Amino acid sequence: MRIGILSDSHGRHLTVRRAVELFDRLGVDLIIHCGDIGDESVLDELAGRPCRFVWGNMDQPGCGVDAYLKSTGIPSPVTNGTPIQADGKTILVFHGHERAFHRAVSDEAADYILHGHTHQKRDERVGRCRVINPGALHRAKPKSVATLDTATDTVTFHDID
Repeated sequence: MRIGILSDSHGRHLTVRRAVELFDRLGVDLIIHCGDIGDESVLDELAGRPCRFVWGNMDQPGCGVDAYLKSTGIPSPVTNGTPIQADGKTILVFHGHERAFHRAVSDEAADYILHGHTHQKRDERVGRCRVINPGALHRAKPKSVATLDTATDTVTFHDID
C-alpha cells in the first residue's frame, strides 16, 4: 500500500492541492494528514479520496465540523494514537505535540508513527518502530510531503513548490 503523508498545511489549500495532485500521479492508496489543517478549504482538497487525519494544536474544530465532514464524505478525525491498519501494518497518527505521542514512540507498539508539528522532515527508527514526519506545507523551506510504501518499507520525501 502506498500512503501519502502531509502535515501543517495551516489553511494553504492551494499548496495542499499540489500535494494531492502529486499523490494522484504517484497512485497513493490513502492520504494521511498529521494535523494543523487550518480550515475547511484544506479538507475540500482531500474530499473524494481515501483519507484520514488528526487535529493539530492550531486547529479549531467547531461544532459544525462533523456535519461538514459528513457532507464531504471525509471520515471524522482519528483520535491521536488510534491504530490504523494498512497492509498488515499498524500505523499511529499524531500531530506531535501530545504527551501520548512521546509515550507511543518509546512504547514501540506500532510499525509506523506519523506526525507533524515540528515542520521538519524526519525518518527515524526507534526500536522496531519507524517514526516519520513529512515536513510541512507552511513555514518550511522547502515545503514537503512524504510517501510510504508499506510493502517495501520505503519512505520518499517530495518537495512541493
